[in-house]
Amino acid sequence: MKHEILAPLVGESITEVSILKWNKKNGEAVQAGDVLLEIESDKATVEIVAEHAGALTILKSDGEKVPVKSVIAFIDDSAKGTASASPGAVKAPPPPPSSGSAGSAAPGAKSPPPTPSQSASSAQLESLSPAVRKAVVENQVNPAQIQGTGKDGRILKGDVMAFIASGGARSAPTVSAIPNVQDKPGDRRVPMPGIRKRIAERLVFAQHTAAILTTFNEVDMKPVQDVRAQYKDSFEKKFGVKLSFMSFFTRACTLALKQLPAVNASIDGTDIVYHDYCDIGVAVGTERGLVVPVVRGAESMSFAQIEKAIGEMALKARSNKLSIADMTGGTFTISNGGTYGSLLSTPILNPPQSGILGMHKIMDRPVAINGKVEIRPMMYLALSYDHRIIDGKEAVTFLVTLKDLLENPTRLGLDFT
Repeated sequence: MKHEILAPLVGESITEVSILKWNKKNGEAVQAGDVLLEIESDKATVEIVAEHAGALTILKSDGEKVPVKSVIAFIDDSAKGTASASPGAVKAPPPPPSSGSAGSAAPGAKSPPPTPSQSASSAQLESLSPAVRKAVVENQVNPAQIQGTGKDGRILKGDVMAFIASGGARSAPTVSAIPNVQDKPGDRRVPMPGIRKRIAERLVFAQHTAAILTTFNEVDMKPVQDVRAQYKDSFEKKFGVKLSFMSFFTRACTLALKQLPAVNASIDGTDIVYHDYCDIGVAVGTERGLVVPVVRGAESMSFAQIEKAIGEMALKARSNKLSIADMTGGTFTISNGGTYGSLLSTPILNPPQSGILGMHKIMDRPVAINGKVEIRPMMYLALSYDHRIIDGKEAVTFLVTLKDLLENPTRLGLDFT
């Protein structure tokens, strides 16, 4: 009997996935529980495991994009298969070109990357299906002006086209196309991974939909270093995790966010959504790009719980085990560029969040302490924020509050001492 292997449904808004890598060969014998391949969406990487034993027939090869729930291979449990099959997948014939679809281009033509509508909010675009979002962005229309005819008033692609045909106004001028790169000897062209496309899309989206401004301060890290040096051994022995700077910063951020709730809020159309909890996104660098898993309910966590949560998320990120749920729903983000030696940077918002804190490298610098020059371990802090919702006074106050808490760490509630 032949058992079909389907491209998985990895998220409500995901309509297609890419085959990242087959771990088995075409015709190879596989056992139930074997990892067959890795599937990549624009949000996560998922491993597909064999549910049956038999001979594997591969229908879609590495790098191909396939619709979710489509057949990509099958396992024949009546065949033995061989472990010495020729490597590589059977190349499936290319799908026929679509005709009559809105926004289609001539064969071989490259379309410029879509630019998000200046008038559409983050929440508005994120709530649309990929096809509708693409139509809205490419045609520069405001979805708030479109009457949806789908279930529960959802906007369909036909609604967008009908709106444009009826003379619907564009919300912003069309951006000029970026000239194509002409390959020269020594150039090497490879497809952009799905996760990198998603990162690029969200960064551009943030730049076009938020009024991003960055403010800076610096903090003397000696008090935190002293506490960490005093308790790191007993902390690790008691809780089984290391005491890092991240738990100090996460705790400090949750306390500062309670005092400055706008920094923890989001904009949805003409509404401000305040969050009475702190789901902190922690940016983690991986070989395939930057991902931001979320530590939920950080405001009620102990130092040990924060360290364990961050450690688990970082491990999942670096082993490509993060789920979509792990990376959605954050209210504020912390990015530590200092891990790579960055002295100063201006981090970009992670929509629909309104604030992101950038940590940087700790460097010994001369500073004035009580009228005398001393060498202290100093760190620059950067807060990028959405000026539509956060005023300069609130942003500066947030950083000053962080500085005060970190330079007086007993105010953090050191529950491990």
